[in-house]
Amino acid sequence: MSDLALSRLAEERKSWRKDHPIGFFARPQAGADGVANMMIWDCGIPGKDGTPWEGGLYPLTLKFPKEYPVKAPLCLLPPGFFHVNVFDNGQICLSIIGDGWKPTISIKQICLGVQDLLDNPNPNSPANSSAYDSFKKNKAAYTEKVKQQAKKFPPQES
Repeated sequence: MSDLALSRLAEERKSWRKDHPIGFFARPQAGADGVANMMIWDCGIPGKDGTPWEGGLYPLTLKFPKEYPVKAPLCLLPPGFFHVNVFDNGQICLSIIGDGWKPTISIKQICLGVQDLLDNPNPNSPANSSAYDSFKKNKAAYTEKVKQQAKKFPPQES
C-alpha cells in the first residue's frame, strides 16, 4: 500500500465524517481483527425520492488500488444488479471512475455520481444487455424491475 493512497483515504474519511449527503454512508471495511482496511470501503447509496429507485439503499463497494488517487477505485454494486450501466459482476460503467477520472474526485463525488446514474442511465454505454433492452423497448417493465430491486435493498436500521 502506498503512503499517498493511505494518506488520501485518511483525509477522505475525515472529510466524510464532517460532511456527507443525508442517507448515504461510506466507511472502510473492518477486518477480522476489527482494524479498518482503508483500501476497501463499504458505502450505501439511497435511491432518490420520486424515482423508481426510491426506498432502496444500494450497497456499493469501493476498492482502491495502491496507485490511488492517480488511479480510480473499482466501484462495485452487488453481482447481478439490474441497471443499464452495471456489468453482471457489479462493476459500474461511469465516466468519473473511468476515462474521466481525475485524482481530485472525492468519495463523496463518486457516491453522488452513482446515485445520479441510477435514475439517469447512459444508453450509449450499456454494460447490461438485459437492462438495456428493457430500458429501450419496454420502459414500464424496466421501471417495475427497478422498483422490485429496490425492495431487495431496504435501508438499514442504525
